[in-house]
Amino acid sequence: MLENIFKNQKQSCEKAIESLKRDFLTLRTGKVSVNILDNIHVDYYGSQTPLNQVATVLATDATTITINPWEKNMLKSIESAIAAANIGVNPNNDGESIKLFFPPMTYEQREENAKKAKAMGEKAKVSIRNARKDANDDVKKIEKEISEDEVKKAKDEIQKITDSYTQISDNLVKNKESELLKV
Repeated sequence: MLENIFKNQKQSCEKAIESLKRDFLTLRTGKVSVNILDNIHVDYYGSQTPLNQVATVLATDATTITINPWEKNMLKSIESAIAAANIGVNPNNDGESIKLFFPPMTYEQREENAKKAKAMGEKAKVSIRNARKDANDDVKKIEKEISEDEVKKAKDEIQKITDSYTQISDNLVKNKESELLKV
């Protein structure tokens, strides 16, 4: 019974950490990554489709991303979706593909991304604390079926799990911040 509660809490915390790692991929570091385009959706025959499902997206060098749509009539809608996403660059359409030229990051941009990373870390910690609350609520539901000592041990274990995942989140944020601020 208690093992299931701990297992569920750990699974929820793992999901929060995985989500944090995915969020970090959307932040730009010194070298441009195609993951910066992960949240961009294009109108593809009436449905919102992720950009990487209608085009080949490649980082051709440290500051350039090239997007080759599988259908040439998609160029305009891809171009407008990128412009609307406000990722800090204007798309360049050459009639065959779209190129995104990212200028080198300024120190202010790096600091701004470090703040975003911190906010993402806080969001992950909120999810971890919510997992703790759910686990504690589950323990309360079975409180009458187990001894007081077991309830106390269970709550201590739940807090230990929470602390360990919070520490993982903090370390990920710290590493990402140092990566972002490194020139």
